[in-house]
Amino acid sequence: MKNEIIKMMVPAVGESINEVTISLWLKKDGDVVELDEVIAEIDSDKATFDLTAESTGKLEIKAQEGDTLEIGAHICSIEEGDFEIKDKNDSGETDDINQKDEKQPEVIKEENIESDNSSNITPVAKKIIEDKGINIKNISGSGIGGKIIKEDVLNLNQESVDEKTESPSGQNRVKMTQLRKTIAKRLVSVKNETAMLTTFNEVDMSSIMELRSKYKESFKEKYGVNLGFMSFFTKACCIALKEWPAVNAMIDGDEIVYNDNCNISIAVSTPKGLVVPVIRRAETMGFDNIESEVIRLATKARDGKLSIDEMQGGTFTITNGGIFGSMLSTPIINAPQSAILGMHNIIKRGIVVNDELVVRPMMYIALSYDHRIIDGRESVSFLVRVKELLEDPSRLILEI
Repeated sequence: MKNEIIKMMVPAVGESINEVTISLWLKKDGDVVELDEVIAEIDSDKATFDLTAESTGKLEIKAQEGDTLEIGAHICSIEEGDFEIKDKNDSGETDDINQKDEKQPEVIKEENIESDNSSNITPVAKKIIEDKGINIKNISGSGIGGKIIKEDVLNLNQESVDEKTESPSGQNRVKMTQLRKTIAKRLVSVKNETAMLTTFNEVDMSSIMELRSKYKESFKEKYGVNLGFMSFFTKACCIALKEWPAVNAMIDGDEIVYNDNCNISIAVSTPKGLVVPVIRRAETMGFDNIESEVIRLATKARDGKLSIDEMQGGTFTITNGGIFGSMLSTPIINAPQSAILGMHNIIKRGIVVNDELVVRPMMYIALSYDHRIIDGRESVSFLVRVKELLEDPSRLILEI
């Protein structure tokens, strides 16, 4: 009796996603897979998703890593049947000499991983290390707490490939990921389709820094998270957005949509590119809730585990170029939103206070906005209000 063949199609992963790219096959052609086992990772223009086996049987791969497929396209097949699933730890003898040769490197790879802190490696990264025979000591982790993630291993492997295939001109060509292509398309679209302007101001960070220094230990002891700058900026923006609702609005066709809630998108840099997960209804949160949510979303972003829902529905974006040392920039609007606030690094500078020259920790802030919906008065007043709230943090508590 002939075994049944299960054809697996690219699943729908989100409303606005029409195609995906195969990022990594975790199983090889001809491997025996189990039902619901993760067999591949696929990239969309918004996030990375796991592809799970729809049946138990022998895998037949129909599309290779790097291929871009439309939703519903044939990605692989599974031949159902009573196939033996090999135990990786099985040390029994086999008549196939080639199988012995293939198993030997795997033992060495496992030893390499176990000799280091294997708990600080994501499962996907560990799988690639085993398959490629990469020495873990050559990898620097970019995840939270130095955790080694998939992109760290892929980047190292790409570097080694580039060294081998380097052209005489010193150039190397690397195919753009689906996420990077989408980022490029959206940035160009925003520049071409909006009337984007940027207004600037500066903030004396003395009061916030004193407050953080005074209460950071007790704050962490009570809530289990650090008191960072992001919660102050988020709270200040929420108050200012309520007072200047056009900054929290967006254009939809020939209508202006005003948002009642402040869903704050936070820009997070990941090995694959920039993503903007959303803190929902931030205006209802306390400092501790905001800091906890920032950590949760940033961790998921860097591990490539954000869901589509966690990246949709933002009404206003905050980006912090200061963590990379940026002193001043003009951030680009995160469409379809109408404005974005840019934070920068803190530098001690001389300023005049009460006719006296004093040295203060200063930060430049920038608001890029769509002039089609936000007028100059509204944009400047919004930024001045944010400055006012940050320079006197007690106003954030009292909302005055």
